Amino acid sequence: MIDIEKANQEAVTKMMAARPICTGIGVAREVIPGMRDDLLLHAGPPISWEDASGPLRGAIVGALIFEKRAQSWEEAEQLVTSGQISFEPCHEHGAVGPMAGVISPSMKVYIVENETHGNVAYSNLNEGYGKVLRYGAYSEEVIDKLHWMNTTLADLVHQAIVAAGGLDIRALLAESLHMGDEGHNRNKAGSIVFTAKLAPHIAAAEGTNQDKAAVLQFLGENALSVLNPVMAACKAMADAGHDIEGSTIMTVMARNGTQLGIRVSGLGDRWFTGPVGQPDGLYFPGFTAADANGDIGDSTITETAGIGAFAMATAPAIVTFISGTPELALNTTMEMYEITAAEHTAFTIPALGFRGTPVGVDIRKVVELGIRPQINTGIAHKEPGIGQVGAGLVLPPMNVFEEALEAFVEKYFE
Repeated sequence: MIDIEKANQEAVTKMMAARPICTGIGVAREVIPGMRDDLLLHAGPPISWEDASGPLRGAIVGALIFEKRAQSWEEAEQLVTSGQISFEPCHEHGAVGPMAGVISPSMKVYIVENETHGNVAYSNLNEGYGKVLRYGAYSEEVIDKLHWMNTTLADLVHQAIVAAGGLDIRALLAESLHMGDEGHNRNKAGSIVFTAKLAPHIAAAEGTNQDKAAVLQFLGENALSVLNPVMAACKAMADAGHDIEGSTIMTVMARNGTQLGIRVSGLGDRWFTGPVGQPDGLYFPGFTAADANGDIGDSTITETAGIGAFAMATAPAIVTFISGTPELALNTTMEMYEITAAEHTAFTIPALGFRGTPVGVDIRKVVELGIRPQINTGIAHKEPGIGQVGAGLVLPPMNVFEEALEAFVEKYFE
């Protein structure tokens, strides 16, 4: 007879004990397991071109133009529909990507190693705000920026990370939570700390002063600079708790703009999917909910690891970006304690007497209590090329937890 409580305790203990260290930047095809030249990775569960949303299609087209495999939407679509290009989820390769999450073979990625358990996770580089690939933009300026990031930025940041002896992302996250971040939609403090740790090493790296100044300015002005290595760190932490026999702890929650999928520790690599929700939030001037795409991105790995919306009590100011009140931020965190298995030993909340953040979503509790994991999210325009139009809150569909629990019962009790 399985002991679910013991299995869950093992899973969350491993998640909390994981120590993710960013050790450098590498080429996707050279470091990501299973990456190949005819493959594009994307956010969320598996999806086809026919079912892909506008932002995901735009990012796929942009990635193929970046790779010089195509010069236009038409050429890129022909490559895809003829079967010359394959799609697979980032999560199936130990990787994560925000929003569309597309990673192509020659893109540079952060390498984050879990020193406690030995697993490794990867994420692409953050482009900042505006018209960017992750929101489906693929204009010439977007591609030019990606090439600069893939050469100048990646080279200097890699040199700096190595010179620093690696960056402890768990420690950085713990510090930034005490400075008003929640680690998903609000990373202002974490990005400042990230840049400050890299800055002296960038200054001492090989390269021109002009390039160093441009990289430091880019990192300093981008309040999302740290999001991607944070996501990879959360992936490394969550993966440490995966594949525990008899565990009902959720270890993946991700969206591709059409469907949301979860994975459960004791159910292997099977996806449980349902339709994505429509975020409820604040829109940028000139946009409304009618412009919004469904929820998209791998960034819900943050909530999976016990931060993001689960840590909103540390970041009451986030409500000015996603809507709501400071009381909502506090109440959201308190509600998430109801569906989780533990309180994090590394991530704590000053406003709650340094109580650990809720971590380890138990699918049994979600179904029993009818409380779904809260998600903080950016909102993409439904048409490719326009970009972010707002930010808000969204919930996953209940069916994914119900179906996962049914599969768990079938596997262990029938």
